[in-house]
Amino acid sequence: MGDSLITIVAIALAAVLMFIFPLMTMSDRTDDVSQLTVDTATTEFVDDIRATGKITLDKYSKFVENISSTGNSYDVEMEVKVLDENPGKKTTQAVSTKIGENVYYSMYTSQILETLAPNNGVEKNKVLALKEGDIVSVSVKNTNTTLSQQLKSFFYSVTGNDTYTIAAEHAGIVTANGTGK
Repeated sequence: MGDSLITIVAIALAAVLMFIFPLMTMSDRTDDVSQLTVDTATTEFVDDIRATGKITLDKYSKFVENISSTGNSYDVEMEVKVLDENPGKKTTQAVSTKIGENVYYSMYTSQILETLAPNNGVEKNKVLALKEGDIVSVSVKNTNTTLSQQLKSFFYSVTGNDTYTIAAEHAGIVTANGTGK
């Protein structure tokens, strides 16, 4: 009876070492590759906006398609802080480029997408033109549970509602004036 119990334990241990451990390792590597892809795509997207001063629906769609190619779903949040050229007459100094006197107003993802693709059906593929000094930031987080997350929560009981493993953020100041064409 003792030999049978040891044999069963040895088979179970062998199964874990031969199948579960490599599966967990491969799923972690898959998440690493997805993380790298999302990081690179987010950086390139923001840097392109900064260099051209334009956001187009085509660029945004290609960005979303690129990150979705990893097989995960993502929540993309964009924010554009537009430099207000008329901060008001309450300022005591006339130069608006001095630090501390710049006034920004924010546009968020829904407002940006509404500007790029209005629902009236008349205009298509508009361009959101930015100017030098505006600030663009993009944040991406996965919304689905990856295989790695599922395995970790099964074996380690690491669960939570806002746990995400793949995320990227990038921001910067626009360096070129975009045209509205």
